[in-house]
Amino acid sequence: MVEPLPPSHRSVFVRRGLAGAAAQWGDQWAVGPRDGELHREHSADEESYRAWELARLRRRARGCGVPEGEVEGLVTELDRVMKDLRLALFDDVSEVLAELRGRGLVVAVCSNWFWDLDRALDEVGLARLVDVAVTSARAGARKPHPLIYRTVLERCGLRPEQALFVGDMWASDVLGPLAVGMRAAHLWRADRAVEGAAPPVPDGAARITTLRAVTDLL
Repeated sequence: MVEPLPPSHRSVFVRRGLAGAAAQWGDQWAVGPRDGELHREHSADEESYRAWELARLRRRARGCGVPEGEVEGLVTELDRVMKDLRLALFDDVSEVLAELRGRGLVVAVCSNWFWDLDRALDEVGLARLVDVAVTSARAGARKPHPLIYRTVLERCGLRPEQALFVGDMWASDVLGPLAVGMRAAHLWRADRAVEGAAPPVPDGAARITTLRAVTDLL
């Protein structure tokens, strides 16, 4: 994500005169589905998923004491600002994906994301370099739930042992893929790494510091 970042949820509450409820709400990362959550019954189609997203926000708003007359306007704005994300590619992404596709490999993106992952990929110029895009909203489960990995494997026409999963989140992009039989590469960029030491790399995984190193793993 790059600036300008979305406004904080607290700022939205305060501007609407709801500072008391803001204290109970938490930040924007605490209000969506949990990592690993299964929600297949809400992912039948876009309309069903959108209704579920908004219903979650309404329930939380009411639980935080938001007056009924303020709920709908607040929820509409929060839903909008949560998704107003500006993305940019790391310098190595386009080059590496083009090389992988040039080798005849299938390139997929598997992300805990909203319904419109295809649009997000297109906006950053990745649509032409990605064969398959699987979002948690459409798969019905968030990483590291096994369903989302099985979905991306099925869409790619691959068995688990034929796939290499690459990402920077430990549970979602390393432990989850390993659990369903894929290999995994933990992308630990020095300028983007979280604080603390990187966890020891388990069997079946590797650690890389640039996406360019993926080509050596294949």
